[in-house]
Amino acid sequence: MADEAKAKGNAAFSSGDFTSAVNHFTDAINLAPTNHVLFSNRSAAHASLHHYDEALSDAKKTVELKPDWAKGYSRLGAAHLGLSQFEDAVDAYTKGLEIDPSNEALKSGLADAQASASRSRAAPNPFGDAFQGPEMWAKLTADASTRGYLKQPDFVNMMQEIQKNPSNLNHYLKDQRVMQALGVLLNVQIRTQTGDEAEVKEDEMAVPPRKEPEVERKREPEPEPEPEIGGEEKEKKERKQKALKEKELGNAAYKKKDFETAIKHYSTAMEIDDEDISYITNRAAVHLEMGEYEECIKDCDKAVERGRELRSDYKMVAKALTRKGTAQGKMAKCSKDYEPVIETYQKALTEHRNPDTLKRLNEAERAKKELEQQEYFDPSIGDEEREKGNEFFKEQKYPDAVRHYTEAIKRNPKDPRAYSNRAACYTKLGAMPEGLKDAEKCIELDPTFSKGYSRKGAVQFFMKEYDNAMETYQEGLKHDPNNQELLDGVRRCVQQINKANRGDLTPEELKERQAKGMQDPEIQNILTDPVMRQVLSDLQENPAAAQKHMQNPMVMNKIQKLISSGIVQMK
Repeated sequence: MADEAKAKGNAAFSSGDFTSAVNHFTDAINLAPTNHVLFSNRSAAHASLHHYDEALSDAKKTVELKPDWAKGYSRLGAAHLGLSQFEDAVDAYTKGLEIDPSNEALKSGLADAQASASRSRAAPNPFGDAFQGPEMWAKLTADASTRGYLKQPDFVNMMQEIQKNPSNLNHYLKDQRVMQALGVLLNVQIRTQTGDEAEVKEDEMAVPPRKEPEVERKREPEPEPEPEIGGEEKEKKERKQKALKEKELGNAAYKKKDFETAIKHYSTAMEIDDEDISYITNRAAVHLEMGEYEECIKDCDKAVERGRELRSDYKMVAKALTRKGTAQGKMAKCSKDYEPVIETYQKALTEHRNPDTLKRLNEAERAKKELEQQEYFDPSIGDEEREKGNEFFKEQKYPDAVRHYTEAIKRNPKDPRAYSNRAACYTKLGAMPEGLKDAEKCIELDPTFSKGYSRKGAVQFFMKEYDNAMETYQEGLKHDPNNQELLDGVRRCVQQINKANRGDLTPEELKERQAKGMQDPEIQNILTDPVMRQVLSDLQENPAAAQKHMQNPMVMNKIQKLISSGIVQMK
């Protein structure tokens, strides 16, 4: 019975009926509550409906039931990603790769999560200023539409969380009270689902004044007299001065490209003072410049060994290792062995995380990967693997099809058909980010290939990004004006966009569309643009001025985007 319900759920999922898929998987779970695959499938269905909280709950249950199953962590990562919990997504994908290091879906998910986490850290929330300081509470108290919310502890907690970290706004966008508060703070009327007005009391919310911490002032210490230098110390100081002079002479010769003289001076400095490894690393640099890579490596090893004996600055040890890696990299161009190069750079980074060393490591890893690809490249085998993938796709065995399409891509990375076919598989499996990535790669490889546009448009449509899907289909029609698949895609997008324009969305659809819209950087820029805020204000209060604004094509285009996202409604 559970298998029958599971089969129905799989069929509904493949046809895009995710709500029915959830219902069937739920029936199956009721019959077999310890089957981890059922929770995994329902998590994917919830994620396809953008119900990421439910998807996360099912993904956690999957991992709990089967902690050594890599796919469970893929579901967990996708759910965290949908909730904009990027660091948690990175952790989930990383744990999955510890179980199955070659899993392409996990690798792709990890890359997307890391990129999203980087963007999140680099780009502050554009609405952050609206939530700063006591002015936020004053505005919410002064406005009759939000004053009553301040008596509701859960609302106050949400606003405090957003005030602490404006990025938390993304977690609460489906709460209509938060949307209403955002509109008040931005001085923009945002369309929300109205209900009974909350009872309002006139008492104000007092914000305690900030108290500056007292700083204990310490008296500046008296300068201590310099100690007298004994004979041994004096001799050591003189040696160091002589060695430094030799080093300076070596540097001057190096700049003139008089390498033999430079080596002579650095060697003399090493003999005079063996407690400074910079003389050794400088001599290694000369050997590197002369193409004497073996000698350079010997000097670098000597510098590292001596540096650790002397407990020298870890940055100097890292510098020696980086120079050794550079010499090994020069040799690897002939030997085709980049493993020692990568290992040396990694050791250098454990000593000191230097951006230059990290860049060199990335270059070495890229060179190794390109070399492996060249050795693995075989278009004929790639075509065979793609055909095998096609057979599995027809049998609806999508994971097997993905495996063969991935092998085809490795054999021939320039074949857009393999990326197109794998994108179709990912779409069937509900792995929308992976599908979108493959479709975009397909278009990049061949901008005239119609299938690439239809794949990308289908993914965007399933993700309910109807405006983006429309643009993708129209771009494809420029290359193939009579393509029926692209024409049908445009028609479906128009239907969905018109549905929003007419206000025919259900409350749940409206909440979902608003939440998605508020995370769109373009929508955020429109709402924070002072000119557009004035336009929106005129639309509500000054119809005559609004008519003039609507004659501006750029303004009209921005208004249309707000309408499509459900933020505003024209009546």
